[in-house]
Amino acid sequence: MLPLRPWQRKEGTVVHLDLKPTEAEVLRMVLESYLSDLRMEIADTDSMDYREKLKARKGVLRRIVTMIVEARRGAVR
Repeated sequence: MLPLRPWQRKEGTVVHLDLKPTEAEVLRMVLESYLSDLRMEIADTDSMDYREKLKARKGVLRRIVTMIVEARRGAVR
């Protein structure tokens, strides 16, 4: 059997990333850029179902950005 792709895994599965500070900053910047584009896509979407899926994705990405920011704050202390 082939290994499960990330979107096929159970919701409870946790993924850990070890990133250098510069890598974490680049990831944060990329996510922030995508979030900006996502806001425009949400505003331009006519389908309520699709809009809700995009909003859920936005929430997940915002939480990831928050985790990166908080981890970086903790590393600076």
